[in-house]
Amino acid sequence: MLAGYRRSREQLGAVHRKLATLRASATSEDGLVTVTVGPQGQLHELVIVDSAYRKLRPHELAATIVALSEAATAAMSRAAGEAIAPVLPADTDPEALLRGTADLTPAELKPERPDAEETFENVTWMQAGGRKR
Repeated sequence: MLAGYRRSREQLGAVHRKLATLRASATSEDGLVTVTVGPQGQLHELVIVDSAYRKLRPHELAATIVALSEAATAAMSRAAGEAIAPVLPADTDPEALLRGTADLTPAELKPERPDAEETFENVTWMQAGGRKR
């Protein structure tokens, strides 16, 4: 029993170390911009070729960076899922687990729609209880 626990801890440690070193990159089709992100989608590197400033307008460059960041983060999510899959039960979706949605139904994932008729006309944030008198 203790040996099994130690093996599990060693395997979990190896997965943690692997996750800490993972990186994913995405490069624009024209090769002008490359974005690299870490295990939680944090930006690690942004490479912009000098000619990008001449070929792309500022808003185009910004949109390219955002799109590449999203692509690299999606690739990172897949890589992280592959890294943790060996330590999860067979029927567990690793990417859903990483998103925090593994045990939620599709209905629970839909954002609630605000009440369209709700106004804040009789509400004040300045008094305890929040209602005007």
